[in-house]
Amino acid sequence: MKRYLFFIVACCLLGSAKTTYSKVPVKHLKVRESVTGTVVDKNDQPIVGATVVIKGTKTGTSTDRDGKFALNLSPDAKILIVSAIGYKSIEQSVSAGGTLKITLLEDLMELNAVVVTGSVNPLKKIESSVAITSFSSKTIQQFAPSSAADLLKHVPGFVVETSGGEVGNNLFSRGIPSAGAYEYVQIQEDGMPVFEDGALQFANADNWLRVDETISRMEALRGGSGSIFATNAPGGIINFITKTGSNDFSGTAKMTTGTSGLFRTDLNVGGALIQDKLFFNVGGFYRTENGVRNPGFKGNDGGQVKMNLKYNLDKGFIKLSYKKLNDRNLFLLPIPLTDRNNPKGIEGFNANTGTLTSRNFSQLDIPQYGGGSFKRNLEDGVHPIVDAVGAEFKTDLGAGFTLSNNTRYTKINLEYTAIFPGAEPQTAADFAAGYRTNGAAFPVLNPEYTNVNTGAVINPGLVAKVGYWAIDKQMKNFANNLRFDYKNDKVALSLGYYYSNWTSNQQWNWSNLLVSVSDNPQLLNLVDKSVPEGGNNRSRTYNGVTDISWLTRQTQTKGNLNAVFGNAEIKATDQLTFDIGLRYDMDRYTGYKNKPNAVLQNMDNSTASSNNFAGTTADNSMTVLSGAYQYWKYDVNRLSGSAAANYKFADDMAAYVRYSNGFRSPIEEAYFENMDQLDQLKPTVINQFELGYKYQAKQFAFFANAFYMDLADLAFTDILLNGQSENKFAKARNYGMELEGQFTAGNFSLTINATLQDPKFTDFSGEGVNNNGNRVRRIPNFYGTIRPAYNLTKNLAIYAEVNHFGKKYSDNENLSLLPAFDVLNAGVSLKVKRMRFALDASNLTNTIGLTEGNPRVTTAPGTIYYARPILGRFAKLSAAFDF
Repeated sequence: MKRYLFFIVACCLLGSAKTTYSKVPVKHLKVRESVTGTVVDKNDQPIVGATVVIKGTKTGTSTDRDGKFALNLSPDAKILIVSAIGYKSIEQSVSAGGTLKITLLEDLMELNAVVVTGSVNPLKKIESSVAITSFSSKTIQQFAPSSAADLLKHVPGFVVETSGGEVGNNLFSRGIPSAGAYEYVQIQEDGMPVFEDGALQFANADNWLRVDETISRMEALRGGSGSIFATNAPGGIINFITKTGSNDFSGTAKMTTGTSGLFRTDLNVGGALIQDKLFFNVGGFYRTENGVRNPGFKGNDGGQVKMNLKYNLDKGFIKLSYKKLNDRNLFLLPIPLTDRNNPKGIEGFNANTGTLTSRNFSQLDIPQYGGGSFKRNLEDGVHPIVDAVGAEFKTDLGAGFTLSNNTRYTKINLEYTAIFPGAEPQTAADFAAGYRTNGAAFPVLNPEYTNVNTGAVINPGLVAKVGYWAIDKQMKNFANNLRFDYKNDKVALSLGYYYSNWTSNQQWNWSNLLVSVSDNPQLLNLVDKSVPEGGNNRSRTYNGVTDISWLTRQTQTKGNLNAVFGNAEIKATDQLTFDIGLRYDMDRYTGYKNKPNAVLQNMDNSTASSNNFAGTTADNSMTVLSGAYQYWKYDVNRLSGSAAANYKFADDMAAYVRYSNGFRSPIEEAYFENMDQLDQLKPTVINQFELGYKYQAKQFAFFANAFYMDLADLAFTDILLNGQSENKFAKARNYGMELEGQFTAGNFSLTINATLQDPKFTDFSGEGVNNNGNRVRRIPNFYGTIRPAYNLTKNLAIYAEVNHFGKKYSDNENLSLLPAFDVLNAGVSLKVKRMRFALDASNLTNTIGLTEGNPRVTTAPGTIYYARPILGRFAKLSAAFDF
């Protein structure tokens, strides 16, 4: 991976050698007069890449690494427009031969930044009628996120669980309950989905996305027009926009190390292969670390390469892109804790750094019914190999008409291996006395535990069965978005056709292990010494495995999506703008499932193995696929709509109101659990009402969005201990307020975001269940972030950040309350010319904050219970060089 990245970079450097550091204007003028200058921020720091354009023309240039520019002037040039991402643009009077020093002020909350996500007409945020948060690359650098989910927690309205590690995290938009993943939002790169469905089984959308130096900005739309511009996205659209090259060769090289054994290198370079015409950008990263929860092996190991080429046409552009991701990540799951009101680690298990994943049982080699064996390496973790190719085209057809098309093809091979907790830990004696397998009691009358690795007899304190889950997925997705746009001074119209087809094949092979519950868990064997040597069922394990291949599955799911959409933005007056959009989806889902034999199998009399399995119960619950397939299909034909009005009181103040109706098709597990009654499945339908207010003054900015949501046919499909889905459906409603604010006073700044809401079930009853009026699980009523920062000098800055998460329930029955908690983060950064050094620390107080309970059990937790806490204290040091 590293050699591949550096080879590509070297080729681009050679191709750009003649243009390096050149300052050729966008449009060449045969004149002698010129102007030079420097663009800086309020701290007198140069702004790299600021755009300087002669007003009323396309003639311009950009600033170099020192913030300097030089521009030829036409005889009638009187005013320059100077702009940069993250700053307010200004108009500067100019005369030939002058030298200027231009200071740009920060665009607080980027309310004057132009956003493109969820809109037919790119608008400034303050003029748009949607709730949208955007982060520039500079802001992302300041946040220093450890993952995409870690970045998204700064967006109000999103409850983001980052306790799973770098990948496999969960996002809940505006209190919409789900099994997790990214079920009601679409994650995009450059306007196209990283994969069409972000909530396939064990295929969370953040598995395919990494935040690195190639990201130019991120835009997160909540609710609003999400259902008009994407399928299955009533909760919003999250768009990561990639950097593209310019006439000036530039880049960033970065190195990071951390307390978790982290070592990471990032590189991004961009420039022109042909001035004004052909541009390139290439970058990526390589990272390796054990992880805060150290399993004894490299928990995260791998990287990615991203590149694009952009060719400017006379009235448009063509852009080609490619991404290669090959990464291995440790997936973190609930750990044993005690004291439900004030969570603590149990004796011998550190709640901040402990994990039930260990190299002591990383290798699995188990026989299979009918012959052969199944082998797996836990150290591969969540291992996606992603190849994504994109092509984007846009041209001006004249008379206000434009044509654009965006295409992306993604191929993914995923090996997913992780340790999943099962029933709560027990003492060794209680576990042996109550032992069960295949639904039958097999108590161990005279138990003896031994360490599988050493063979030594041991006396463990607590033991538990844990799942060794192995999933393979082969996925591919082709998506195309075609749009015709028309725009004049009063109207912006869009008509589009979206097509996407995707396939997900998967194979499961799940077994259970017996382990000691401690910071360094050991793989155990258990025998009943009351049964003589060689006697039937003397052992409860096979090399530490208690249940060999107790769940196997082979399935396929396909989606074929066709949607037509239209959107109109009407400028009724200079202050009042109306926005209306419609989308009609014609979606077809098909699939099959290899049906398992009705009776569980064992290998007691098998001749396929040399082992005597009559002496163990470990093979008594083997699931064997029958080879008989059951097929299904499901159609969704639905209209989504959204209408809004935005009123701009002044250049710095606006308000809007919006109504939207959207849906989410049933998720993958729902099909498999209801194959015999698919007519009972319904898409989740969401009606939303929003009222927003935006204001920006010289020293502060504020954005408030009130919302009400009505949700019907919510699906709950978590996989339980028995391998079945909970398969429940409900209705709910939620109302709340999303708040964002930023304040500056000299060298001091303060950023806040907060969400207040009250999501509750309105219809969740039947079959012995009555959850009506209960709070929706895993969603706090209040959460937010406050982040003060101070510039000690123009080069030295410090910050602190407090994240608050209110109390919430881990279950829909509201039996298990997860307490509120606060997390303290802090950091310091130093700029030395083109270098930036940063020290960022998270969870300084080692807070044990719980994001979820154990979704695989439905009973109230006991004295010792499973829950998933955030990561413990962690610090990283980075050095970045801009060139």
